[in-house]
Order: sequence, then structure tokens, then C-alpha cells
Amino acid sequence: MDKVELLARLKPEIALVDQTMQSDLENLASKGFIPSNLVEVLEHALFNGGKRIRPLLCILTAELCGNSSKTIYSLAIAFEYLHVATLLHDDVIDHADIRRGRPAANTIFGLAPTILAGDFLHARSMYLVGTLGGKRSLELICSATEAMVAGEFLQIANTRNFNQAEKDYFAVINGKTALFIGAVCETGGIFAGAGNREIEALKIYGANLGKAFQIRDDLLDYLGDHAKTGKSVGNDFREGKMTLPLIHALKTAGKTERNFLLDLLKGDKSRRSAEFENAKHIIAKNSGFEYGRQLAEKLIAAGIAGLHIFTAEHNEQLIATLTGLAGYVIHRDK
Repeated sequence: MDKVELLARLKPEIALVDQTMQSDLENLASKGFIPSNLVEVLEHALFNGGKRIRPLLCILTAELCGNSSKTIYSLAIAFEYLHVATLLHDDVIDHADIRRGRPAANTIFGLAPTILAGDFLHARSMYLVGTLGGKRSLELICSATEAMVAGEFLQIANTRNFNQAEKDYFAVINGKTALFIGAVCETGGIFAGAGNREIEALKIYGANLGKAFQIRDDLLDYLGDHAKTGKSVGNDFREGKMTLPLIHALKTAGKTERNFLLDLLKGDKSRRSAEFENAKHIIAKNSGFEYGRQLAEKLIAAGIAGLHIFTAEHNEQLIATLTGLAGYVIHRDK
């Protein structure tokens, strides 16, 4: 399934996700549960060009397991709420000015309203998962959320560790991204009443998708187009973050190139910024980017392979869509 066909298939689902979120906010506001100034922050954050991958995964995996209830949309938006909550908090922590090519919420509304809006989305997400997904789903999502925070703290602890192994990197991205996306897919299966074998396959698909998603983000930080990503190219390197391409290059580079990279990492931000293109050349020369691409493709292939247990004829289109979505994740340019 190519990108055009995939987007045509998903466009109606994305529209329903957006409509469900808008209706949810309007309903809460009409009952006086949330004030208009909070709605303003939420609408800016939620309707800002997001890809809706997490709610789509919940909807598609539930459908793959035989779900026919439209309630899935109200459950699925919980995962967009939780995702956007993390983005709001990340932008405050990172002092970010731009999100998806537009001013970040904290630059428009201030720090306190942005943090509180993130807190609200987190709480609303948990309420929706608990009431619509049940105890098992809530336990999964709570555990994944705890892992997100632990992953962030692990990344902070590793900030000055320039000899990281791949296992250190994957420990971070498992917590920050993979466990949550795996839990979203599991929740789709749980909601549909799937068996443990099917739920496990969905978990692996989602977790591998999450790992590949993060690897692609790391590649885009070096190779992306600012006009498409809405982010400054090279920001991770300027901040001294140890992502997969850099870790692999440090492992495979000769002594001179390795020492050059290490000196940059141990030095100040302005020098890393000035030498970014040289660093990028060394990483490319030592297959850092190609290694990341290949590993992301292997993870996606393994996740998709597990979906073979869903053999019913009506599932062919759904598996094709999930396969196409996975392909989009590792080949996206923003």
C-alpha cells in the first residue's frame, strides 16, 4: 500500500478522531467542567497537524480483532490526549518555541497554562481508558506512562555518558516510546475481546513500531528538512544527545574521527553547532545513518510478521493498512 492509498484509507478515520476530540471538549465545556481559556490552549495543542498514529493504531487493532463498536473512537482519543500532554510538557522543559512549524503553546499562553493543560489531558486520558477500556487497559497505560517518565530520567542520567552501548539507547526509547505504542495496540485487542496470543502479537507490532518511530526521528534530526519537520536540523547533536546514529559512529569510527566527535560532545554547544556538518559527514562515513535505517526496517519487518496469525479473509485490508502505516513511519520526512 503506497502513501497515497494509505492516506486515502486513513483520512476518514483521522476525521472521526478529530471530530470525537472536538465533541469531547465541547461537551466538557458546555457542562462547565473546563473553562474557555483552558479550551483555547487544548485546541491549539490538539489541532495542530498531528498524525494521529496512536489513536489510529487503537482503532485498527481493535478492528483487526473483530471490534464493531463506535465506542472505540472515544477510547482512541485518550492516546492522542496522552501523547499531546507529553509534548506540552516537553516543550516547557526544552524551552521550545516551535511545535510542528507553529508557535509552541508555552510561547503563546505561558508556562503555567501549558503545564496545566498537559496535566488536564493526562487526567482525561486516564479517565477515558479506565471507563472505556477497563482495568486491564488502565493498568497497561499507567505502566507505560510510568515507563515514559523513567525513560526520560534515564536519558538525563546518560547525558554525559559518551560511551553508551545500543542497549543503553534502547532502554531509553523503550520507556519513552515503544512501551506506550505497544500498550495502545494491546488495548485495541483487549477492547475487542481478543485472546492472549493475538494481544501479544499486537504488543510486539506496536513496540517495534515505536522503536522504529524513534530511530526515524533520530535520523530526521540529522537528515531532515526543517521546512517539513518544523524542527531545527541537528538539534539533538547540538544538545549533546546520544542517539543511535552517533552511538554507532563512535563505535565504528577510527581513533581520529572518534576523538573529534568526543571532543565536540565534551565541549560547548556553540562549537557543536559550528562543526555540525563535519560531525554529520563522519557519522555518514561510518554508516551511522544507514545502520539506523536498516535496524528500523528489521524491527518493522519483525512486527509485521507477527500479524500472520490474523488470517481471516476480511483482515487482509487491515493488515495491509497496518503494514502501510509501519512503512510510513520509517520513511516519513516529518
